[in-house]
Amino acid sequence: MSDQPPAVEARIPAPLDAAVRERSAAAQRENVEQRLRDADATLWGPPGTPEIANRLGWLTIAQRSLQQVDDETAFAGQLAADGFTDAVLLGMGGSSLAPEVLRRTFTGRTGGLRLHVLDTTDPATIRATQAQLDPERTLFIVSSKSGGTIEPLSLFAHFLPFAGDGSRFIAITDPGTGLERLAAEHGFRRVFHGDPEIGGRYSALSPFGMVPAALMGIDVRALLEAAPAAWQTPLDGDGDGLGAAVWLGVALSALARAGRDKLTFAIAGSLPGLGLWLEQLFAESTGKQGTGILPVADEPLLEPGAYGEDRIFAYLQDGPDRALEARLEQLAAAGHPVFRIPTGGPLDLGRVFLLAELAVAAAGWGLAINPFDQPNVQEAKDATNRVLGEYEAGGKLEPPPEADTKQLRDLALAGAPPECVVLMAYLQPSAELDAAAAELRETIMRRTHATTTFGYGPRFLHSTGQFHKGGPPVGRFLQLLHDSPPDVEIPGKPFTFGTLKEAQALGDLHTLRGLGRPAERVRLQGADAAGALRELTAKLKESA
Repeated sequence: MSDQPPAVEARIPAPLDAAVRERSAAAQRENVEQRLRDADATLWGPPGTPEIANRLGWLTIAQRSLQQVDDETAFAGQLAADGFTDAVLLGMGGSSLAPEVLRRTFTGRTGGLRLHVLDTTDPATIRATQAQLDPERTLFIVSSKSGGTIEPLSLFAHFLPFAGDGSRFIAITDPGTGLERLAAEHGFRRVFHGDPEIGGRYSALSPFGMVPAALMGIDVRALLEAAPAAWQTPLDGDGDGLGAAVWLGVALSALARAGRDKLTFAIAGSLPGLGLWLEQLFAESTGKQGTGILPVADEPLLEPGAYGEDRIFAYLQDGPDRALEARLEQLAAAGHPVFRIPTGGPLDLGRVFLLAELAVAAAGWGLAINPFDQPNVQEAKDATNRVLGEYEAGGKLEPPPEADTKQLRDLALAGAPPECVVLMAYLQPSAELDAAAAELRETIMRRTHATTTFGYGPRFLHSTGQFHKGGPPVGRFLQLLHDSPPDVEIPGKPFTFGTLKEAQALGDLHTLRGLGRPAERVRLQGADAAGALRELTAKLKESA
């Protein structure tokens, strides 16, 4: 990387340019960038608004995290000296997505521990991960800001007998949580504290992201030292005196207000998984009060005619990619807004993380919402608890009927922009399933021009689930389920991981339907979930 970050470029079509210029001029008049530097909470609400003034620690966390680098690196070195070869992160949402980006990006590039990220209640995924581990050489990281999240605590209960004792565990949590007390009770090797003034999705550059990075052997110092350059990232063009990060957020808010609210990412192959992190940041921060910017990751990038007039495209670039750049040029020429955000590759992720956080904070100002709360995430948690309560009382779950082919066709192929079709997969993640989902997404896009998203449950409940319930009522929701026995017990609980996963799916379905959102479910049959999904896609094509 050079000392000067590369400039962000924007192609805004003429009919939308005036709205963007008006909003950026307003941001300059209201001194948004300086107020953001000063952590002025009144940017997003009157003084005393909950979850604003005490959620701005992310603005300076990169500088403060540098003070912990030597300790984290020494701890990682001691683990390697003690014979540890693997680390398994047990977390959800903001506690797991930045480590997952780092795991995918840096695996095989460093000499540290091999990192596994378990942010699921899927029994097959838990079994598959455990089969790769030697308990004598594995460190478990229980990661939860609140210290009370059901998924990591259930995974801890499962892996404790496998590990033998608490000395093979560490915790990352905010001070004074129940997880910290649990760590003391079981003799965890170490507890790392997060900053209680940072929300989970803004915690990438805090210990929640940097401790796993250090364990992997990543150059954490380089990541953190790159981050402040997000403020200096220039804009190639007139931004009314705003830096690229703040201008980008302001522009996105203006475009969203004009109906261009589906932010579709094209991301360099050297930054795998970054879309997952961006999904949570944008969806959970902006999807509320009936508005928001829907992030769209890993969707097939098609020709311009496949899209409606609700799209924005953002290209996170690392070096030349002529085919991708040619497609984006076609999209811009067809009148879609296109942003190009050059990066310096994997070790520039610290700057990219902060750049995106600044943009989302500015977009919150532009949309007149609080980008630091997540009022609708709790709905799904409460619904899960209700379903589990009913299970404990009656000994069984009561799932609704599954959709037939006509219902699936009416859900997936009868929409149109600005609607989106949301595929919610309570399945074991795999490259084969990702590819099968991409085929279904392309089928939907070509038939309807509607936006598509795809996420694994229950991960997305802590991410895009906020937008599903709090954002504009444009979603059409399809749950994909699959049974892959045997189930996995949760010690100390009257239910298994399979039951918990089913309860999470049912709770979310009930919540969506209660909000009037079209929502169906289908259980994929047979041992091959990806093959079953391809068969479903073929049926939809035949019936349309």
